[in-house]
Amino acid sequence: MLQGFGKFLMRGNVVDLAVAVVIGGAFGTIVSALVKDIITPLIAALFGKPDFSALTFQVNSSKFLYGDFINAVVSFFLIASAIYFLIIVPMNSLTARLGLKPEEPVFGQCPECLSEIPPQARRCKFCTAVLHQ
Repeated sequence: MLQGFGKFLMRGNVVDLAVAVVIGGAFGTIVSALVKDIITPLIAALFGKPDFSALTFQVNSSKFLYGDFINAVVSFFLIASAIYFLIIVPMNSLTARLGLKPEEPVFGQCPECLSEIPPQARRCKFCTAVLHQ
């Protein structure tokens, strides 16, 4: 059982995913610091408030920190725009320049329910019909 678990961990996509999660977390921390230390004070200077995280209101002794929510929204949009402009746009232009297209899987058709099925399938996932190849 442990040998199978070791093989699972050493598969390339598991390692890639682990690296992506760690880098994503670090990137999120950097952007959160950017929002907290630079963007929020800059926006707050325009509106006269020194810090968004201090913005709160109370209802029946419950404190709502809507300033922190504003910081989180700004952080989300900065992360999303950074991913788009620093990863998606360059990758799209690179694949267009190199003439690479992602491979689209070729699907067959189930003779029973007429749904699309991968060519390697031996049984339809929709109607469970046995496929003869």
